[in-house]
This record gives sequence, C-alpha cells and structure tokens, in this order.
Amino acid sequence: MTRVQRVVAAAVLVLLAAVPLSAYLKLGSRIGARTVTLRWSEFPVRYFVTDRSAGDVSAQQFQTAIDRAFNTWHAVETAETSSEFTGFTQADPLREDNMSVLGFLEQSDQDRTLAATTFLIDAADGSILESDIFFNSAFQWSTAAGGETGRFDLESIAVHEIGHLLGLSHSALGETELVSGGRRVIAAESVMFPIAFSSGNTADRVLKADDIAGMSDIYGTGAFARQFGSVSGRVTKNGGGVVGAHVVAFNTRTRKLVGGFSLDSDGGFVIAGLEPGPHVLRVEPLDDGDVESFFNESLGVDADFNVKFYERVVVVPRGGGTTNIEIQVTPK
Repeated sequence: MTRVQRVVAAAVLVLLAAVPLSAYLKLGSRIGARTVTLRWSEFPVRYFVTDRSAGDVSAQQFQTAIDRAFNTWHAVETAETSSEFTGFTQADPLREDNMSVLGFLEQSDQDRTLAATTFLIDAADGSILESDIFFNSAFQWSTAAGGETGRFDLESIAVHEIGHLLGLSHSALGETELVSGGRRVIAAESVMFPIAFSSGNTADRVLKADDIAGMSDIYGTGAFARQFGSVSGRVTKNGGGVVGAHVVAFNTRTRKLVGGFSLDSDGGFVIAGLEPGPHVLRVEPLDDGDVESFFNESLGVDADFNVKFYERVVVVPRGGGTTNIEIQVTPK
C-alpha cells in the first residue's frame, strides 16, 4: 500500500481540486491522471485526543465537545458514518503515526487558521488511512453551552473540521462583508462555509440542508437514493462552458438551499440530495472571498459573469433526476 503526501484542508484554504461532475465539493487528490474522492472505506473512525489543555478548556472538555461534533454528523439519517474515541494520547496531531489525533497545537504563525484537517491516503483508491485535526491554541476557545463572548466555540469549529475529516470540502452558501483585517460572515447556509462566524457564535453546531446533502452524497443509504432527486446540466457563456460557477437550488416549498459547482470545461454540474418538488436555480460567480478556499488555482475558475436565474422552475422527481438544464450567463 503506497501512501501519498499528506493532504491538508484548513479552515481558510483547501489545497485540492474537486472531482469533476460531483454534486458537491468533495476532498480529492490527484493520482496519476485521475482525481479520486477522499473517503473512509471502514467505520467506525477511531480517533485519539491529545492530552493537553488550552486556556480554560481541558482535554476532557475538548473530547466531550469533539464527541458531540462527531455525533452531529452521525445523526444524518441518510448517511452511514460512525466514530469511536480510542483514548487520550501524548501524541500531537499532524504526525504520521498511524493514529488519527485531534488536539490543541499552538500555531501562532497561522493567524488566520483556527483549525486544519490533514490526511494520509491510500494512493490506489483515495481511501483515508489517517486524519488529524489541530485546533490552534493561539486563539481563545470555549466549550460553554451558550458560547462565550470573545472566545471561539470549539464544538462549532469541530463540526466544520470533522466534515472535512469525513470527506467534504467547502460550501459557498454564505455571505461576507469586508471589515478591518479580513471578512466577516453575515449569514451562512452551510457549516462547511470556509469563513467562521465571529467569536462567541454557536450557529455552526447545527447542520444545514447543504451539509446533509453533501454527506449523504458520499456515504448515502439506500433510502437517500430512493427519496431524494437531482438536477444536472451546464453553465455556459458565449457558447462555451463556465468552470467554477456556483449553482444553487432553492426549494420553493421548504425554502432549503443546496449548492454545487460546474467543475469541467463543458460547464457541467450536478446537484444531488434535493427533496422532490419545485426548485429555482441560481448561478453566481465565486467572487465573495478567496477562490483558493474552494479550488486549486490550476482549475481556471471563471468569475467574470453576471448572476443568472434559470428561466423556469425545475421540478425534481423522487429517486430520479432532471437533466439537460442549460443556464446561459453573460459576461460582466
């Protein structure tokens, strides 16, 4: 079994291209001429916790918050995942030691990174062999039930990072505004949005429709395939495909949002995990934040076009797909 170089997914930077024609941004890695999806082939995921505190958060409090965060993902009824806490360890995360370790690690030079997830994978098929998550102890953390002003909520950030650990990349379902020192999140419809809410906020403890659809797309049950549907098609501009367009499906009955991207040179996209019923499709450029938080720059993302709503309401069938949708956008 050959292992590839350690793969990294940080809270503000993803270093991987997504798998072409995937419904969501899944973490992937190039193996020869192929791009493979990173996923666990066996469950439960067994993990250790570094026996180290940070500020007022003890190792035991850390582990309890991590357990809740794992269980948030395991509670997704349309996906099959599980985990098992193996014990406390003196080992740090980020070591290649055949152990998946989660813990505090001071990285004061990474002043924009709250936490990051790394992987060792099987180069043959992309199976995850080991995954570590470090939480930057240079920041102030809290495990308080209602959050604490001036401290980042450990459980919220853990839910995001464990989404990476299980194979999800970033979602673009969020809005930010420029403030001194960076961007501030105004709203997000996915815990996998790459920019964290401000300190004290606990909103990302709860999964949104986009997160549930993404996890179900990777580890879906038979019920997921039977009960949900999909939309697929192309985003084009001047007759050619648009790479990296953000396509959002809005359910007019439930008001739920699920997003995807056009990920090949033809502008092809697929959004799966949609509840049956009428949906409005919206295409927008990926220009609210750093494109490299989503894609490797070599993908050649095109953000030079105007927002466009598809002309017709799309009805998604149960257990099937609506296909051949073409959304034509215009240059800015």
